[in-house]
Amino acid sequence: MYPVSMLNSCINFLFFINTALLYRPIFLSGHRKRKMDKIFTPFKLGHLTLKNRLVMAPMTRSRAEYDGTPADLAVEYYAQRAGVGLIVAEGTQPSDDGQGYLMTPGIYTDAHVVGWKKITSAVHNKGGHLFIQLMHTGRMNHPDNTPHHRQGVAPSAIAPGVQMFTATGMQDIPVPRELTTEEIHNTVADFRYAARRAVEAGADGVEIHGANAYLIHQFLAPSANQRTDEYGGSIENRARFALEVAAAIADEIGADKTAIRLSPGSQIWGINEGEEGPALYRYLVAELNKLGLSYLHIMHMGNEALLGELRVLWTQPLILNRPGKSRESIGDDIQSGLAELESYGQMILANPDFTSRVKTGAPLNSADPATYYGGGVEGYTDYPVMH
Repeated sequence: MYPVSMLNSCINFLFFINTALLYRPIFLSGHRKRKMDKIFTPFKLGHLTLKNRLVMAPMTRSRAEYDGTPADLAVEYYAQRAGVGLIVAEGTQPSDDGQGYLMTPGIYTDAHVVGWKKITSAVHNKGGHLFIQLMHTGRMNHPDNTPHHRQGVAPSAIAPGVQMFTATGMQDIPVPRELTTEEIHNTVADFRYAARRAVEAGADGVEIHGANAYLIHQFLAPSANQRTDEYGGSIENRARFALEVAAAIADEIGADKTAIRLSPGSQIWGINEGEEGPALYRYLVAELNKLGLSYLHIMHMGNEALLGELRVLWTQPLILNRPGKSRESIGDDIQSGLAELESYGQMILANPDFTSRVKTGAPLNSADPATYYGGGVEGYTDYPVMH
């Protein structure tokens, strides 16, 4: 026999469980409403006021003209997606040396500026904002992909050991040329100049691509950087190039128009940050934080402990990108306070009306990988929208 008090407790507990199950949709809808309220509350980002906290992540589409001028079709592509709070445009080379892929845009000639002005004007006319991502591919280059058949440059003359798509098919990426110290300084100047041209083209700012195995990431990783000068060896030396680029751009266009993207722990295309990787990012983020940049954009590779540490070190807005994140978890990192904004790539690529679908819970279109790179309208500006 059990005491009456214990039986009453059991009855009450079962009643609570049944009630919770019965009203679970109400509990979930309340949680969803709080998330939606947070996502769609305007957010102050430096000199901008974003209409929501959803960000379009930068995505290479390889649809520019051969000289790097954005094609007219890109105007429609970006304008279609101006419902998000911020668009981070595709990786854009800051110089001839910065190009590695076919048909990627640049932002260092007058023609480039004219092409980007059409895009930024179209986005602004829709009430959106746009940062241009400055991407120097470094050793991730094949000369056949560049107008002048330029050899790739890198911290050290080490090939990534992978292949790259070219007009004649997949080819091995050749050994890059090691940058001299003077050339590194010139490359910093290239980034500075490109940032100025981006603002001339109407961009609200620039995001420095320090992730995904490109030039800045190559300097960070010992597997790509075996220099013995002030840009190699110690954590401080390997972080020097990234910090110099960020400082130069902030000085040129203002810290509130300058941002950076990092991918701590990423091991792709021959990149290995080694055991010192977490310590390197703690140092780098703490130093970047001193510059007062507009935001830090992290492509999260799974180290939650490190992400938490970087969140503490970074006191400006944080944009978080979790590759493969589910539809149901949109807004979770904003709701928890881990990030101020969340970025999405494929979901926005395939859903020009992404914000409306998130707000209403409508189904999402699926992206077609066969049309990611190159081509025309198909898989670019022809994804259906809700009516």
